[in-house]
Amino acid sequence: MGTILNMSIIMSAILYQILVIQLLLNMCSAKEVPAIFVFGDSLYEVGNNFYLDTVAKPTLPNGIDFTKGKRRASGRYTNARTILDIIEEELGFTNYTPPYLSPQTTGDVILKGVNYASSGSGIFNSTGSKFGDHICMDEQINNFAKSRQDITSKIGAVATRKLLRDALYFIAIGANDIILLSSNVSLSQVENIKYLDNMISKFKSQLMRVYNLDARKIAVTSAAPLGCIPFERDKFSIDDCVPHVNELAKLYNVRLKILLSELTKHLAGSIFIYMNSYTMLEDVLQNYKSYGFTNANSACCRVYGKHGGKLPCIFFARVCPNRTQFVFWDAYHPTEKANFILAKHALDGNRQYISPINIRQLVNS
Repeated sequence: MGTILNMSIIMSAILYQILVIQLLLNMCSAKEVPAIFVFGDSLYEVGNNFYLDTVAKPTLPNGIDFTKGKRRASGRYTNARTILDIIEEELGFTNYTPPYLSPQTTGDVILKGVNYASSGSGIFNSTGSKFGDHICMDEQINNFAKSRQDITSKIGAVATRKLLRDALYFIAIGANDIILLSSNVSLSQVENIKYLDNMISKFKSQLMRVYNLDARKIAVTSAAPLGCIPFERDKFSIDDCVPHVNELAKLYNVRLKILLSELTKHLAGSIFIYMNSYTMLEDVLQNYKSYGFTNANSACCRVYGKHGGKLPCIFFARVCPNRTQFVFWDAYHPTEKANFILAKHALDGNRQYISPINIRQLVNS
């Protein structure tokens, strides 16, 4: 039994190292990306909420492993790097895309991109309001328009148009809207469908606004298997994934994929990428032992709840010492190790994980 266990650990370590080596080798072949602009919620946030009057702030112990030897909050809802941090490194960026609200995000800095994401935000403007101030998707786009004006004033209209059309755009939004919907179990299927259709309609207008501001290469993250996060497991007091929450996520994703395909077809020069975070995270959850994890249902940073999903990762939370063994960092978000695997799927995955092309192909398109 001991020999089998040791072999399993060795194979898991080898698999993980192969993924790392593949990423490092691919760094040499990537075409240069001039800038990256980011929209979304806490999955992509890097600190905008520090500047808002809200309880949703990524304070310590969030980011506990981000800066070696320095205990300070990174603005990220994970123990170290987000999916996007890893993607940016892989694409050759030496600095991470900065938060829009930071006083340092000015001057030439914005020529390499800006991060507008805000924890708690959603497609609907009202989503996340219970936490206090947040930057909803509509307002994030307004902020992007302001950045566009600032860039134009620095380099001129023609150069700005080229920069923005060659840049990459990452959007992760909608999860909070679906989590909000899933909480109302009294709604009928017809009412759920109407809500999701309204989400898609609203999101379509938002994506078209981004396009009209010269965005062309846009990667949109789907809803993950939200019924599997510790928050939902504890909310409904079950050990397994919550079926009706995952079903809502899948219903939304079907509509999202169709929308992105239609936009690519009808908006000249655009390509909208469908990042299938449902299958990406599902792969990790179903094969967690193969990836070297020992826990795929509970939070590493936890306050209370059987799965640590009752409260977010806040200053008095307990943090597990073995963070590389957990898929989930807190009640909602993956650990850096899980993010690394998800980033690998986004960068080099096949159409099961990202379509019609992956991020590496998008860069070189």
